[in-house]
Amino acid sequence: MTTSPSPTVSPRAPKSASGNWPSWVTPELVAGRTLSFSELRTAGNWIVWLESRPDEQGRSVITARDPEGRIRDLIPPGYSVGTRVHEYGGGAWDVRLKDGVPQVVFSDRKLGGLWCSEGTTATQWAQAGENPEHRYADLTFDPSSDAVFCVRETHGEGTPVASLVHIQPDGRETVLAEGADFYAAPRPSPDGRFLAWFSWNDPAMPWTVTNLSVAPFDRTTGTLGPVTDLTGPEQCSIIEPCWSPDGTLYATSDASGRWTPIRFSHDDTGWHPHSLNGANAEIGLPHWVFGQRTMAPLPGNRLLALGIRHGLNHVLLEDNGPWTDVSLGTPVNVPQPLEDGRFAWIDAPSDAPAAIAVGRPGEPYDRFRTSVTLPPGVTNADIATPTPLTFPTANGAEAHALFYAPASSTSALQDGEKPPLVVMAHGGPTGRANPSFAFKVQWWTSRGFAVLDVNYRGSTGFGRAYREALDGQWGVADIEDCLAGVQAVLDRGLVDPARCVIRGSSAGGLTVLGALAQSDLFAAGTSLYGVTDLRALAEETHKFEARYLDALIGPYPQDEAVYLKRSPITQASGISVPVLFLHGGADRVVPLSQAESMRTKLEHSALHVYPEEAHGFRARDTIEDALQRELAFYQQVFGQ
Repeated sequence: MTTSPSPTVSPRAPKSASGNWPSWVTPELVAGRTLSFSELRTAGNWIVWLESRPDEQGRSVITARDPEGRIRDLIPPGYSVGTRVHEYGGGAWDVRLKDGVPQVVFSDRKLGGLWCSEGTTATQWAQAGENPEHRYADLTFDPSSDAVFCVRETHGEGTPVASLVHIQPDGRETVLAEGADFYAAPRPSPDGRFLAWFSWNDPAMPWTVTNLSVAPFDRTTGTLGPVTDLTGPEQCSIIEPCWSPDGTLYATSDASGRWTPIRFSHDDTGWHPHSLNGANAEIGLPHWVFGQRTMAPLPGNRLLALGIRHGLNHVLLEDNGPWTDVSLGTPVNVPQPLEDGRFAWIDAPSDAPAAIAVGRPGEPYDRFRTSVTLPPGVTNADIATPTPLTFPTANGAEAHALFYAPASSTSALQDGEKPPLVVMAHGGPTGRANPSFAFKVQWWTSRGFAVLDVNYRGSTGFGRAYREALDGQWGVADIEDCLAGVQAVLDRGLVDPARCVIRGSSAGGLTVLGALAQSDLFAAGTSLYGVTDLRALAEETHKFEARYLDALIGPYPQDEAVYLKRSPITQASGISVPVLFLHGGADRVVPLSQAESMRTKLEHSALHVYPEEAHGFRARDTIEDALQRELAFYQQVFGQ
């Protein structure tokens, strides 16, 4: 780890107890004992998920619960599931039952290639290679053979090349589709007769314009037959193809203004779409990572879905026409069906840590694998829960946020005291503030801070128009909305105006620095692996995001002047408050040089580098240090 000099303390804020309350949320609790769950799947009555373990240096393990309730790992020690396709990865594994035993295929984060395991040993199917290097993602077992369908990204000379491939256990690879800039979600029909996928080309992103395709799969030749384009007449984002047990194809399209499921029937005349309107929710997520699932087709022409309304998750069921809300916990993924009629999901309420859950609609359910066990004595009074806010912003528009008041059963605000405020600007910028329980919020609220997690224009969950409101306005609208959100809570008398700080990661780092340059609302700010130089980002970033800025700012280099104007590095003279930079030395999405260059332009700033970390922090020691360092920074700024 390397560190630059500490920021100078600002005298703006008076001493106060809030912001320094004794807290049950320790660094060790957050970083060392908290598991992270993702990509839950089912096979028969087995429940399988990906589990990240900070106390194993962020190792990601395929973990399962068998039908008798026993939990075990499905990959041997020493392996860690992950892929660097699109740099963000995801979808680096799949599971199936073979003779009643779960078998997994996966990409190893460090070794690359493809591996197959039943838990005790791992057999290599495909090597990563060096030049060219092959990376694999979105793995899906072939239902009619021992092979897998997947996305392959080939890194050699020049720009990486994407393709869809079919890989045999002996390593033989057959290219099924190529020519598009990007591919995702190769999904075979249950009988193996068809393959569906989506693709897109620069300068589009997968949440702006994609193409949905389906083609017969010829088992004799191992190749695809004639391809049918199912996109529809309008340019849109159509993503997440999936199949029902009876062979009906689904996808979700935002052609109507928000992601809405489409059911495709098939007969001798072709494929026929039927839009499943009426859910009053957005069913779909921006395709930053592979493996996201918001739909689960069920027998009987029914569809279970995870929808977002007003920034909150809802489980929805379409049953041959009407949509109904379903009582099935608080999932972050669409619940997956088991053979016995139950469902499994990652349960993530706002008032308790995430857990793996199983149950039936409308009935009590079992949370059997919690991400962390809270210390004895922690009560509901110690846990902050969100209040959705909608507030006016620039140009007569509205923006959204989640507000958390300080929470403690042992501490309280002093008479007449208002708490300090931590404003959070999410990444993406097409991400979203998530209402699920998160230590990134409880770390602050348990110490007497209020938190405002802003869903600025551009965020997911509010429809296509809200997402596109950031087009050409990144570095403008997001900052306006963060400032408007702060003003909204100040007008309500909820926080101390002298003790407002702002933090953000990745794209959110740009929002943080822009807000500090353009406003005097904040006493300090923290940028975690954040963007500081848009021109350098356009010139240096990886293939997936190489043209992302075309929509958010304008084509480069034609609009170079706008890139310079919007870049925090050219606004540095406007920043007078202390700034803390936390960055990974191995970050290839936002290179370390971005933070280094920005720090040299700010008098009251500090940079701390974690040499082994990439984009986002995984290791236990890093997470602990970053939390404590940021807290100490704000306490110093506040004179505490």
